[in-house]
Amino acid sequence: MQGDIHAIEIIFLLLLLFVVIFGALARKLATPYPIALVVGGLLLSFIPGIPKVSLNPDVIFFVILPPLLYNAAWLTSWREFSYNFVSILLLAFGLVTFTVLGVTEAGQWFLPGFDWRVGLILGAVVAPTDAIAATSIAKRIGLPKRIVDILEGESLVNDATALLALEFGIALLVGGHKPTFGSGLLRLVYLTAGGIGIGLLIGEVVHLLEHRIDDAPIEIALSILTPYVAYLAADSVRTSGVLAVVACGLYLSRKSSHFFSPGVRLQAWAVWGSLTFILNGLVFVLIGLQLPYVLGAIRDNNLGTLLMYGAVFSAFLILLRLIWIFPGAYLANLIRRRLLHQDERLPGPRQIFVVGWTGMRGVISLAAAIALPQTLSNGSAFVQRNMIIFLAFSVILATLVLQGLTLPPLIRALGLAGISKRHPEELEARREMLQAVLMHLEKARVDGAAEFDEVYDDLAQHYRQQLATLGEREGISNDGTDHSFYRRFVNVSRDLLQIQRQTAVRLRNQRRISDELLRELEYELDLDETRLLAKVA
Repeated sequence: MQGDIHAIEIIFLLLLLFVVIFGALARKLATPYPIALVVGGLLLSFIPGIPKVSLNPDVIFFVILPPLLYNAAWLTSWREFSYNFVSILLLAFGLVTFTVLGVTEAGQWFLPGFDWRVGLILGAVVAPTDAIAATSIAKRIGLPKRIVDILEGESLVNDATALLALEFGIALLVGGHKPTFGSGLLRLVYLTAGGIGIGLLIGEVVHLLEHRIDDAPIEIALSILTPYVAYLAADSVRTSGVLAVVACGLYLSRKSSHFFSPGVRLQAWAVWGSLTFILNGLVFVLIGLQLPYVLGAIRDNNLGTLLMYGAVFSAFLILLRLIWIFPGAYLANLIRRRLLHQDERLPGPRQIFVVGWTGMRGVISLAAAIALPQTLSNGSAFVQRNMIIFLAFSVILATLVLQGLTLPPLIRALGLAGISKRHPEELEARREMLQAVLMHLEKARVDGAAEFDEVYDDLAQHYRQQLATLGEREGISNDGTDHSFYRRFVNVSRDLLQIQRQTAVRLRNQRRISDELLRELEYELDLDETRLLAKVA
C-alpha cells in the first residue's frame, strides 16, 4: 500500500514538473499553453523509462472537470451569456446535433465495421469543444469580445448536450434499448431542468453560508468544495452535473460582490488561478502521454491506414463545423432581431469563419471515448471501441495543434487582430464611479470638521485628476501632518473605495456593465485598499 502511494506521488510530482516546464516554455514562445503541453506530452511518451500514466475517465469527470467548469462559469458574464444565448444555443445544441448526425451518416461509409449506431457514439464523443486554447489566443491577439463571449458560452454548455447524445448511443448499442423521441425529449428536459435547479439550490445555500463567514481560508476552501458538491449531487439523481456546476458558478459569481471582502477576493483569485492552471496543465500533458496506449490498442492495424483515417476524419469534423457556422449565424441573427428585438448586426464572413475555425477538442472527448464499455449487452466485445479512442485522439491533436497554431496568423490575415480592449462601457463606468466619489467628498466636507479640509482637498484633487485622465492610476500619498490627520485620510479613502464598489455594482445590476468588467473594477479597488491598509500597518 505504501509503495503504491509512493509511486503515485512520484508520478504526480513528475507531471507537475512537466506542467511547469512546458508552461514556462509556452510563455517564452508566446504559444497557448494547451498546445505546448500536448506536444510536450507527446514527446515525453517516446522517451524510454517515462512512467506510463493512463487516463482514468472517472478522475476526469469527477475530479478535474467540476472545478474547471466552475471557474469558467465564474469568469463568464451573465449579461453577455444571456444576451448571446441564441447564438450559444445554436452552437451548443444545434451544432452538436449536426455533428452527431453528420458523423452517424458518414461513419458507416468510410470506417470499416461502423454502422449508424456506432457512428452515433463516435459523433457524440467528438462533438464537445474545448475553448481554452481558442479563447486564450483570441484574448491575447484582441479578437472582438463578442466572438470570445460566444466561444466561452459554447464550451460551457455543449459538454452536457454531447454527453446526453452519448448516453442515448450507448443505451442503443450496448444496452440494446431503442429510445423513442418522446422519452428522449423527457430525458433532455429532466437533465437540463434538474441540473440547473440543483446548481441554483446549492448556489443559494453557499450564498447564505458565505454571508456568515469572513475568513479567507474557510471561504476559499468552501469555493473549492462547491463545484464537487453540485456535480455529485446532480449525478446522484442522474441529471446533468455539467449544467449544475455551470448554473452554480454563474449564480455565485453574480452574487460574489455581496459576500466577498477585498482580502478574500484577492486571495481567491490567486488560489483559483493557480488551481485551474495546474488542472488544465495536467489534463493536456496526460492527453499527450496517452499515445502509447492508443497505438497499443490498435497495433493490429496498418499505421499508414490509421493515419489516413485520423486525417480524413479530423478534416471532416472541421468541415462540418464550417458548414454549420454560416447558416447557423444567419439563423441566430434572424431570431435575435425578429423575435428578441436585439439591435445586432449579422457578423461579417471573416468573423463567422474565425468562430468556425475554433472548434478545438479537448479532454472531454478522450475521457468519453475511454469510458466506453468493452462489451455489448450480449457479452460480445465492442470491437470498434479502440478505433473510436484512436479517432478521438487524432481529432484532439489535429484541432489543438493545427487549428491552434494557425489561428493567430489567420486572425491577423483577416484583419481582426488588435481590437482595443477598452470598451466604452468601461470608460462610462469609471466616470460614474469617480463622480460618485466627488459628490460624497463634497457632502462629507460640509458635514466634517474644518481641521480636515486639507484631507478632502487633497483627495478631491486626486480623483479629479483621475476623472480627467480616466485610467491613469496613481498612488495615494501621505500628505498628513500628524497621526490623526493621516488616520482620517485613510478612513475617508476607504469610504471612497467602498462608494466606487457600490457604484460599480449598481451599474452591473442596471445591465450597464458586464459581470466581467465588474470583477476587474472590484479587483483594482481591492488592490488599492490593500495598499492603503499596508501603509497603516
